[in-house]
Amino acid sequence: MVQKYQSPVRVYKRPFELVMAAYERRFPTCHLIPMFVASDVVNEEVSEDGSVHKIERRCALDVDAPRLLKRIAGVEYVYFNQKNTLNKRERTLHIESRNESFSNRVIVHETCCYSVHPEKDDWTCFEQTASLDIKSFFGFESTVEKIAMKQYASSINKGKEIIEFYLNELEVEGVVHVPRWNPPTRSLPRPTSLSTSPAVIPKHTGVPALCAPDASDAKDGTGVEAKQDGAVVQADSLTEILAGTPEDKLDADYIKRYLGDLTPLQESCLIRLRKWLQETHKGKIPKDEHILRFLRARDFNIDKAREILCQSLTWRKQHQVDYLLETWNSPQVLQDFYTGGWHHHDRDGRPLYILRLGQMDTKGLVRALGEESLLRHVRSSCVRACAFSTLILSSAFSCWTCLVDLEGLNMRHLWRPGVKALLRIIEVVEANYPETLGRLLILRAPRVFPVLWTLVSPFIDENTRKKFLIYAGNDYQGPGGLVDYIDKEIIPDFLGGESMCEVPEGGLVPKSMYRTPEELENEDVRLWTETIYQSASIFKGAPHELVIEIIDAASVITWDFDVCKGDIIFNIYHSKRAPQPPRKDALGAHGITSPGLNNVQLIDKSWTLGQDYSMVESPLTCKEGESVQGSHITRWPGFYILQWKFHSMPACSATNLPRVDDVLATLQMSTHKCKVMYYTEVLGSEDFRGSMTSLESSHSGFSQLSAATVSSNHSQSSSMISR
Repeated sequence: MVQKYQSPVRVYKRPFELVMAAYERRFPTCHLIPMFVASDVVNEEVSEDGSVHKIERRCALDVDAPRLLKRIAGVEYVYFNQKNTLNKRERTLHIESRNESFSNRVIVHETCCYSVHPEKDDWTCFEQTASLDIKSFFGFESTVEKIAMKQYASSINKGKEIIEFYLNELEVEGVVHVPRWNPPTRSLPRPTSLSTSPAVIPKHTGVPALCAPDASDAKDGTGVEAKQDGAVVQADSLTEILAGTPEDKLDADYIKRYLGDLTPLQESCLIRLRKWLQETHKGKIPKDEHILRFLRARDFNIDKAREILCQSLTWRKQHQVDYLLETWNSPQVLQDFYTGGWHHHDRDGRPLYILRLGQMDTKGLVRALGEESLLRHVRSSCVRACAFSTLILSSAFSCWTCLVDLEGLNMRHLWRPGVKALLRIIEVVEANYPETLGRLLILRAPRVFPVLWTLVSPFIDENTRKKFLIYAGNDYQGPGGLVDYIDKEIIPDFLGGESMCEVPEGGLVPKSMYRTPEELENEDVRLWTETIYQSASIFKGAPHELVIEIIDAASVITWDFDVCKGDIIFNIYHSKRAPQPPRKDALGAHGITSPGLNNVQLIDKSWTLGQDYSMVESPLTCKEGESVQGSHITRWPGFYILQWKFHSMPACSATNLPRVDDVLATLQMSTHKCKVMYYTEVLGSEDFRGSMTSLESSHSGFSQLSAATVSSNHSQSSSMISR
């Protein structure tokens, strides 16, 4: 497996030429890097005008590896070839390194670049990428990979410190300025080595030193600049990149200040996943902190994190989660009998959610409302958590604390449909709000609690279970109890505290409010399908097709779809003949039925491509997790068929946790299955503005997570497909 690394943008607040003078002091050896034992110049070239200087070195590294492994490999040092290209005119240094030792067994490739900050002419940026591919190594492939990653992570951490050390050393020596390169005005002898001491201007010459930071560069208590370019960096704007970060790349200082201390490899995972989202979702990406939660939930396994994140983004779009507060009004029965709500915050400043589960009539709520209504209420609570944290606490929604009071819990709460609803709620929160639960306090757990815990614990992620604190009886009142996590004046009155809690006390839901099973089923289906998006399943040999009849030849067909599972091929066909009534294989032939999922085939098997129907767009292969928007300007009236066709099997599941509704279905369903969620619209040519702003999806299905949504690319041709 190829290991990859992508660094954030490191910024040195020193001119490029001065940083280069510091960089050259690393050679031929560097006492700050004990493993870097020697380097020899093997080739050197300088352009006629002296603006480009190329130098190639052979470097010896004393890798910290077990002695036995070195003896088996038969080497004491590992050798690398490093090629540096310094362009003084453009003020860039490109570094490329490859391993010489064991190059037929291990491939190491590293590229680095020093360049001028795009907005600060006297600042320097540094970026680094690397890849490691171990093909074979005497049966020690796994050991070598761990050693290599450990050594590399250590060298990354020291990289900036080393440059800063030599910059300070130069300043102590009086070197505060290195002149920029200028084209020669007369013939000059060609320099022989880049390591020749550059022309410097010491402090005593009267040339001003580097300007000290002004008020706009004042540092806060953490040592990180609180202002840049005179503009205050707001703590609650997590997508705001530091001023001038090139091409919307993440700055190392930004990561440390707003996202916390990450290891170099964790930073790399964040940057790579963020870059993939930018490429596949056209800028409609979540905030960096939200991406980081999904990475943490999967221990920074980028493939698994990408899968669950894409599933969550699709879920948010399908259920229009970001418009929930505007469109969803909780039924009165929920307001009266749902015993949960927000109550101040804990000692760490996290929003505190109180759930008096023992006082809740789960059976009555399910019988009166149905499972989907309860789920929608939970979704709205999660959205409110974001709003509460951002607006009230003036900080980005990081995590929250949940206090569950089990006083009154009995066998009635183990009613099977109620437990099923609880499991679905846990599943929704785990899948779409990972790493948002900071702590869960379970109080007054009765004897029946172990039975309930046995039912629900398998559906809770192991990292989440570690955050549970369970107190039986009145144990929460003693040392190590509730007062360690919640201020005494905030503890609810029903737990012996001083704060009046507005969470409803619950009680039994009157049976007069119960609805019949038929009514509940209809209501669940209505809420499930209450979306502008349609879902379709695609099987090997059974594509999903949608017909659109066009009367006006100059109409515009627009589409927006997400590939939820597997890889598919998207085609558009035109036919003068109307397809036969659709053969709807509502997953019944594959052993499952579910609201909102369908498989419709319109193109008759007897039809011949090129005679009965024709292809009007080139096939588009779409990978799992991609969000695709596009349009086609029709040339002829008739029937246009949009087809989603199976391309390859879905990737492996990103989690080992069982899913409540899918456990049995997974056993029955064909593995050759893909899934898409789509929306289409037909516009008149006079209404089409050459973008996707007319599509509902342009508002972004996760606008609360994204600071901005970028429209699809404009197209001057008769058709447009953008991803």
